[in-house]
Amino acid sequence: MASKDADPSLGYLTRKDTEVKLPRPTRVKNKTPAPIQITAEQILREARERQEAEIRPPKQKITDSTELADYRLRKRKEFEDLIRRVRWNVSVWIKYAQWEESQKDFNRARSVWERALEVDYRNHTLWLKYAEVEMKNKFINHARNVWDRAVTLLPRVDQLWYKYIHMEEMLGNVAGARQIFERWMSWMPDQQGWLSYIKFELRYNEVERARAIYERFVQCHPKVGAWIKYAKFEMKNGEIVRARNVYERAVEKLADEEDAEQLFVAFAEFEERCKETERARCIYKFALDHIPKGRAEDLYRKFVAFEKQYGDKEGIEDAIVGKRRFQYEGEVRKNPMNYDTWFDYIRLEESVGSKERIREAYERAIANVPPAEEKRYWQRYIYLWINYALYEELDAGDTERTRDVYRECLKLIPHEKFSFAKIWLLAAQFEIRQLNLKGARQILGNAIGKAPKDKIFKKYIEIELQLGNIDRCRKLYEKYLEWAPENCYAWSKYAELERSLSETERARSIFELAITQPALDMPELLWKAYIDFEISEGEYEQTRGLYERLLDRTKHLKVWISYAKFEASAMEENNGGSDSPQDGVQEEKKECIQRARSDL
Repeated sequence: MASKDADPSLGYLTRKDTEVKLPRPTRVKNKTPAPIQITAEQILREARERQEAEIRPPKQKITDSTELADYRLRKRKEFEDLIRRVRWNVSVWIKYAQWEESQKDFNRARSVWERALEVDYRNHTLWLKYAEVEMKNKFINHARNVWDRAVTLLPRVDQLWYKYIHMEEMLGNVAGARQIFERWMSWMPDQQGWLSYIKFELRYNEVERARAIYERFVQCHPKVGAWIKYAKFEMKNGEIVRARNVYERAVEKLADEEDAEQLFVAFAEFEERCKETERARCIYKFALDHIPKGRAEDLYRKFVAFEKQYGDKEGIEDAIVGKRRFQYEGEVRKNPMNYDTWFDYIRLEESVGSKERIREAYERAIANVPPAEEKRYWQRYIYLWINYALYEELDAGDTERTRDVYRECLKLIPHEKFSFAKIWLLAAQFEIRQLNLKGARQILGNAIGKAPKDKIFKKYIEIELQLGNIDRCRKLYEKYLEWAPENCYAWSKYAELERSLSETERARSIFELAITQPALDMPELLWKAYIDFEISEGEYEQTRGLYERLLDRTKHLKVWISYAKFEASAMEENNGGSDSPQDGVQEEKKECIQRARSDL
């Protein structure tokens, strides 16, 4: 009697009986390394040497029918016991049936296959193995019976149909294979099934039958690819009129489909191969009129290549530009504030090269002023003006129109709320290129008056400095510092300018005025520049005074460290080329080092 804890899936053993008992781990007391170390390679070699020979079961030799019967009975009992435990395991059934086949007991093998199919008839692998066994042993009618039942129960498994048809074709039963194909086609399989049927008929030169199958194929799968295959079939057989008729019927039915572009391209290439260039041109033009422009990129490319080979290049390029122009017109009509579309439209016109059209496109584009006076809405729009001005200057070569474009743009921008330094600088640089220095200064002066910006001040000062107008640079720096007295960069650059002119007192006065400002954006940089200036001038006492004044304002650690490093290095710099006695130098060095220590 089985225990109540017995598990049927474990052969009626208890869980405790099936547990793996591991040896108890040994505790290592002495963890110090052994005096002689052994490598892993040695361990593996010793294990291999001490390994016992593998114990293999003895080969069993059957000498008489009684032993054979006993062997078969024992083997069948093993299989039956295994099946009772794992009835759902298909591989066990397959092994059982194949073993019976190896014993040449085909009736028992069929019985096993049938029992397996009762368990899971939806598993097409069982049907395939079953039929292959019957075919291998030349039981043709049995195999037909298996295939027929399989395709009846599982008509959507294409592999069963393929195998069934292949068997009949190998037997030379063409009519039977055709009948099986007809049964299969009644289930409306995918395209590959239809194409297999067509290839089957063509293998036996049944062109009319294949044509009839193609007709049914395009009715079952009304796709562009199916119609193209049908037309290529007719073309291969030399039936040009039939192929053209197929393409025309396809165009009537599928002209509005998403992949209609492939159909038109294939139709046009067909006419091109037939030397019907006018027909091909008409097909391309018809396609360009009916296919949405977003899906016609490949069609445009093919059309251009066709015209380059057979037609007037300029005429077709004008036609394509006209189509694209119509597309852009529709887009800007829907959303005139989409400046990216205007850029594309203008780029198209520039590729054609008509000045009137280009200027008209630019004028229409810049007429769409952003409705809100916020800079983020104008950032894309302003580049229309920039491109317009650059076109007039570089491509058209019209100086006066370029000047007018810059002038109108600067009038349009609401400088009270925001401005664009780029426009002011481009306008000024244009005047400089025209050798109109007065006009450039006027533009930059207006920029400083209406919309002062760091970039404008820097560029204006750079221009005047390159021209050698130092007084103008000083005035500009004064304006710059009146507008932004907290800008440490401006103070430093102003002092640097004076120092480059050897105006040491002016530079020192500028630094003094700068550090007295109530608010500075980066005071540490300004103080560092002032201290570096005094050190470079060799004014060590004034440098110490600056450090003391800076320490009155801040007690930051970096200031103390910088002060101490200055004291430590000051004497070496001062006496690098001195001829004073060695004792005096040593005393001064000691004094500096002592002062540095006291600072820290």
